[in-house]
Amino acid sequence: MAVHLSARVRTLIGLLMVALIATACGSAGSEPATTEDGKTVLRFLTTPAQVQFPELAADLGYFQKVAVESVGDSTSGPQSIQAVATGETEFGSAFNGAIVKLAAGGSKITSVVDSYGADAETFNGFYVLDGGPIRGARDLIGKKVGVNTLGAHSEFVIREWLAREGLSESEIASVQLVVVPPLNTEQALRQGQIDAGNFSGVFRDRALERGGIRVLFTDKIFGDFSYGTYVVRDDFKEQNAEAVKDFVQGTARAIRWTQVTPREQVVERFKKIIAGRGKGEDPAIAEYWKSSSIPTAGGVIAGKEIQLWIDWLVRNGELKEGQFTASDLYTNDDNPYANGTYPPESGPDGEPVKAADAP
Repeated sequence: MAVHLSARVRTLIGLLMVALIATACGSAGSEPATTEDGKTVLRFLTTPAQVQFPELAADLGYFQKVAVESVGDSTSGPQSIQAVATGETEFGSAFNGAIVKLAAGGSKITSVVDSYGADAETFNGFYVLDGGPIRGARDLIGKKVGVNTLGAHSEFVIREWLAREGLSESEIASVQLVVVPPLNTEQALRQGQIDAGNFSGVFRDRALERGGIRVLFTDKIFGDFSYGTYVVRDDFKEQNAEAVKDFVQGTARAIRWTQVTPREQVVERFKKIIAGRGKGEDPAIAEYWKSSSIPTAGGVIAGKEIQLWIDWLVRNGELKEGQFTASDLYTNDDNPYANGTYPPESGPDGEPVKAADAP
């Protein structure tokens, strides 16, 4: 697992962290807005064509003290949590490795509930042309791999896989990661602009339907695993403890709802939410939803899923030994499936459930 991010990426991330800290000093800590009925407004960035769990929680009526408000769209996890760090939003979601990096840069943020993971139904895969020459890890040496952003999930996972496949640090460094928007990845792969591409969700399913591509590997290298979490700023959490508690309980219950509710009902609910945004998005995209992807009931965070990336970054010289432990960066205190409010095997209202596949 001892692999290195490129010097260029490390430099860019470092500069970004400096800029974020400077911006955060002037914007974080202001009083949040409230609704007419006294609810605390939590701003966030919408994920185009997808429904986030807090949006679902609001639609299901699981919040009592908060309301969520989209203030724009996000194209990546790092962008989502950077907005939290700078005070532009109150919550955001990203890959846990990116969250560790942001915290290492001085941003005071805490993970409070899982946001996404990988399971048998929902995962990120790296795909190549079916008749092409890429058959294994060594075939990627000197080749181009399309990812949606640098310094996040895809980069960490592919470098981890290459290391497990026995490539040296210099060989791994020769694999060129090229930023390609998910919407354009299939075209870039088919036209030979990249040699492999990262696909997930609707983009993967549509590409597979058209044929001519095959999977090289997926992010299920750790099995069923949570890769990302929702974060809030520490100062906001301290000053608005009840609001954050309500946010976490509602989001956790929404996650649980998707884990124990028939898929058809989840899809119909997502269609309704997407149509209600009024952004011209096609609600039919929700048909590609398969599972929550989160391995634990209600998104209870497992420390090992954060510690893994802390250790990874320490080995690569990105963090100092002992700078962080996972417990410094997350809490399950407000999650009803961790704090004793609901049994882990119960449903979104604490009721018994019979779903055989429910975590």
